[in-house]
Amino acid sequence: MKILLTGTTGYIAKRLALGLLQEGHHLVCCVRDLKRIPDEIENHPNVSFIKVDFLEPDDITFTKDIDASYYLIHSMSQNAQDFKTMEITCAQNFRLLINKTNCKQVIYLSGIVNSSSLSKHLQSRLEVEKMLQSNNYHLTTLRAGIIVGSGSASFEIIRDIVEKLPIMITPRWLNTKSQPIAIRDVLTYLIGVLNNRETYNNSYDIFGPEVLTYKQMLLQFAEVRGLKRYIYTLPVLTPKLSSYWLYFVTSTSFNLAQSLVDSMKVEVIGKPSNINEIVKLKPLSYNEAVSLAFQKIQLNSVISSWKDAMSSGVFQDQLSKHIELPHYGCFKDVQSMPLTDENYTLDRIWKIGGKTGWYRFNWLWKLRGYLDKLVGGVGLRRGRTHDDYLEAGDPLDFWRVLYADKKEKRLLLFAEMKLPGEAWLEFKIAKDKLYQRAVFRPKGVWGRLYWYSVLPFHGFIFKGMIKALVEKPAT
Repeated sequence: MKILLTGTTGYIAKRLALGLLQEGHHLVCCVRDLKRIPDEIENHPNVSFIKVDFLEPDDITFTKDIDASYYLIHSMSQNAQDFKTMEITCAQNFRLLINKTNCKQVIYLSGIVNSSSLSKHLQSRLEVEKMLQSNNYHLTTLRAGIIVGSGSASFEIIRDIVEKLPIMITPRWLNTKSQPIAIRDVLTYLIGVLNNRETYNNSYDIFGPEVLTYKQMLLQFAEVRGLKRYIYTLPVLTPKLSSYWLYFVTSTSFNLAQSLVDSMKVEVIGKPSNINEIVKLKPLSYNEAVSLAFQKIQLNSVISSWKDAMSSGVFQDQLSKHIELPHYGCFKDVQSMPLTDENYTLDRIWKIGGKTGWYRFNWLWKLRGYLDKLVGGVGLRRGRTHDDYLEAGDPLDFWRVLYADKKEKRLLLFAEMKLPGEAWLEFKIAKDKLYQRAVFRPKGVWGRLYWYSVLPFHGFIFKGMIKALVEKPAT
């Protein structure tokens, strides 16, 4: 079958694409930026790519020979005031485009919406489902709650909480019940309903076998990790205070924390159906899902992460427009150093940040990350998706990877910390030298004051970093 896949760079779609290719399907993958294509499928002979922004589709048309499509576009991390409008607009534009093809089935992954008091995001998902309905194709909706898997938002947030806090004073929404589901089961459902006439024009709740409170999930997660944890809930924490608690303890942004708190106040219990018989699946337990996720992490084979999404709101256009460093109106710190071992330096560059750190004066980088978090920035909490692998769009502490090509020997990062301006950091090898460029484009007087205030630290931070990248330690 020829399948149109939306949300190609997202957490679910990256994994789904690999599963569909294993089944022998041909994929047409929608991306906002042709420079930001997942490496795992970029050169696959059964994959083609189309550049489309569903907020502004312009003159884009899909080929008529599309057999089915997956709609996997969500705006969970966007500002709460405009995400609903964005989601409805995307769905409407998608429907108009797909209606012009021969598509027989659209599969939409939504959220469980069986409560009378839905969160804003779940209300939006329900509106999207209505918008996607059409007389030209059959809609199949799968509604999931908490998705548990290596790299998923739920998994990483729970992991942050459990591994950082032996004793937790928590908001009362930790007593809210839900039915978590393993990511591999979600993928099985998504592939299992494809071209299955029994699922046409139907919706199904998909969920794991257990009803658990968030508190129980934290404790069971700790048990899998071999950790002893104590949790005490307080009724006095308001939604805003709860959001700040989640923001400071975990890797999430404040906007996403607000959205999650809003959702976590509502019980997410699935309605039984015959979907397990249709796809011939026995869902995994929560403990099994957590254990399997850590097997992936230990093997360093995490395919995708929620942090890969461009959720910061910094870029409203394509990454490719930012690949060249700006020159005018910018402050620069340029360092260069002859190479002693090119492969050694490249490996060091590709492992920078995350668990490895920044090689010299790492405590200052941590302090900068902490200060950024105090003013609502991302801080260093995101780390990296992979320990020794980078691709465009990846998060790297408080940076975003704009360009990463080891063959071209170039890595370009853009700062997503709170700054009175814009900042880039580039590493490039040419003519047996490593060039390290830090570029800052200030915004107003405060931007210039910021640059001069940190300038005294550049002398030893950036010089120390380039030396650590080039010089091998004495043996």
